[in-house]
Amino acid sequence: MIEPDDKDWTWVVERPCPECGFDASTFVADQVADEARANAARWARMLAAPDASTRFRADRWSVLEYACHVRDVFRVCDYRLDRMLTEDGPHYENWDQDVTAVDERYAEQDPATVAGEVVAAAEIIARRFETVRGDSWARTGFRSDGAAFTIDSFARYVIHDPMHHLWDVGGGDI
Repeated sequence: MIEPDDKDWTWVVERPCPECGFDASTFVADQVADEARANAARWARMLAAPDASTRFRADRWSVLEYACHVRDVFRVCDYRLDRMLTEDGPHYENWDQDVTAVDERYAEQDPATVAGEVVAAAEIIARRFETVRGDSWARTGFRSDGAAFTIDSFARYVIHDPMHHLWDVGGGDI
């Protein structure tokens, strides 16, 4: 699973994902707002299924668990984007997604509630990405491991995650 604090994240924005096939190197970063909204709408539709909380594979979460994760990715990444837009070279603390999944009891959340939350979180980050103009795409931020990224590479990285997880649950082609 590809996550916001993986040690070697740069490959995700440089070439196609070997699992889901998404090619962030060809994705235009200023389209991230529209893609985040479209992605969230797909999660909301999938969460309406009666089996949304069922795990169909031992190595994958349920639609509900992935949707909770995607909601939280949008929230964490919106916080990080806000800091990149308002601070010079912010450094981010590590976010342990596995701990969050357990602590927040992803598997026990209400699918209808999560559907609204993922759409709302996508809208918030989409609006923030829509404020990025010109040279702002080159502003930087630093992960907890010291790796640097720009808002441009961050946008392409951010959108891969929810798209990849739709692929994980069979929610559509990339």
